[in-house]
Amino acid sequence: MNNKINTKENLIETAAKLFETKGYYGTGLNEILAESGAPKGSLYYHFPKGKEQLALEAIYSEGKKIKSNVQTHLQNIEHPIEAIVSIIESIAAVIDSDEKSEDMTISLIALETYLTSDILRNACLEIYTSLENLYSEKLIKSGMNKENAIKLGCVISEMIEGGIVYSLVKKSGNPLRLIAEQMPKLLII
Repeated sequence: MNNKINTKENLIETAAKLFETKGYYGTGLNEILAESGAPKGSLYYHFPKGKEQLALEAIYSEGKKIKSNVQTHLQNIEHPIEAIVSIIESIAAVIDSDEKSEDMTISLIALETYLTSDILRNACLEIYTSLENLYSEKLIKSGMNKENAIKLGCVISEMIEGGIVYSLVKKSGNPLRLIAEQMPKLLII
């Protein structure tokens, strides 16, 4: 049983990594199998609906990691502006490093599949919405009225996600740092 769980988790992790670096359509099932070292039959055993089901699991897995990272910053830093700036600066640092930019965004799969798979689009939307809610909750706890906090939670999430894409294209964390620098001017608490 434990080996089955490890095989499934290995397939999900491998797929997530490949989807993030090569895209959903640029990654084949044979490549996922080869990279993971899993036996061919295990893919359809764990994911009988195929690639879309595997991608769905990968989105949720990556979303959980992203959400956990955001929650850690928001819980460990009391002031909401400082916490949000810290999140943005940590993402910028990852982009500037030679490390792979995993567990940072689900943008590529969202952009690739939004017209072709409502299942994957909705999963990405669910992750984005949960991040918006985390930012909104932090702002509400700091005393901001709920209506403004909800709107700003959306704006913060959208700015960060756009900043990630722009930073990746520029191969520099500076677009995110510019967002972090401007954040205190937008969040008057």
